[in-house]
Amino acid sequence: MLNHATDISRRTFVGTGLAASAALVLTACSGDGAPSPTAPSGDVSTSSATKIDTDAFNGLVASGIVADDTTIAASSWAQAIKDRGTLLLGGVETSTLFSQLDDTDGKDYGFDAGLAQLLTRYVLGDADRYTLTQVTSDTRESVLQNGQVDCVFATYSITDDRKRVISFAGPYYESRQGILVAQDNTDINGIEDLAGKNVAVQSGSTGPDLLSEAAPDAKQQLFQTSLEAEEALSQGRVDAYAFDLTLLESVVAQQPESFKIVGEPFGTVDPYGIGLPLGSDGVSFVNDFLQKVEDDGTWAKLWQIAIGDRTNQSTAPEPPQVGKA
Repeated sequence: MLNHATDISRRTFVGTGLAASAALVLTACSGDGAPSPTAPSGDVSTSSATKIDTDAFNGLVASGIVADDTTIAASSWAQAIKDRGTLLLGGVETSTLFSQLDDTDGKDYGFDAGLAQLLTRYVLGDADRYTLTQVTSDTRESVLQNGQVDCVFATYSITDDRKRVISFAGPYYESRQGILVAQDNTDINGIEDLAGKNVAVQSGSTGPDLLSEAAPDAKQQLFQTSLEAEEALSQGRVDAYAFDLTLLESVVAQQPESFKIVGEPFGTVDPYGIGLPLGSDGVSFVNDFLQKVEDDGTWAKLWQIAIGDRTNQSTAPEPPQVGKA
């Protein structure tokens, strides 16, 4: 039986160009928020990256609920996993806040990683009994269609086009637009303070239109990459940076001494779902699991450990309504 924490050799990577793809972060997966190739948001090699509390994370996962045999037997998807003894998981290991490989113990940490391990425990009674196949934005559908994995956790935005070829459980998380400012900024505390301010936005994303709607008097400055916008903010050439909140949270986790997020999220909701084979009865099974971890407080505790404590946020957001994928 695979023990994920020790058998790292069992990981596989789907797609071509391993070195390039390993740096890819599947954040803002609607296609609006690709990190700069020169500084991917999943790169936590810098000493300033805010580390996750691994003891708190592992303790939370170890206390997760376990489904009874009747619940498992009611789902052919779950029963197949139970019979196999291993959950086949599609995911990433390069996303700072959602699923990051820790080289010191060979385990994956983050919000997606935590939910995936909690689901593994729910089905199999042991959070380590999963095999990870690393995916990219180009391979997530194919690994589900060819049966290579049982599910995909990868900040996977739910879209109508994707729902034609796979199914989604969830949503389990939502991202919107956020506001990033310098750590010592006291003038900007929310969207209402952007009037007349120079605000960085990323060209080719939905950000400029969303900012125009929310703060029409802001003075937008377009940048081609997130790295360029971050540099402009750190140099004082802009007063704020408005972009996908999930990516901005990763920026803060990497550079907490330089940046902070202010105000409430704004703009269109981008729901993240768990990818499953098209038509699978695993959708209802996983949705039931998600509802349970939301209701018992596990979702909020995981958010605090994986995201809140690492981005100086003390209040967990309201989890999205499960089943509205």
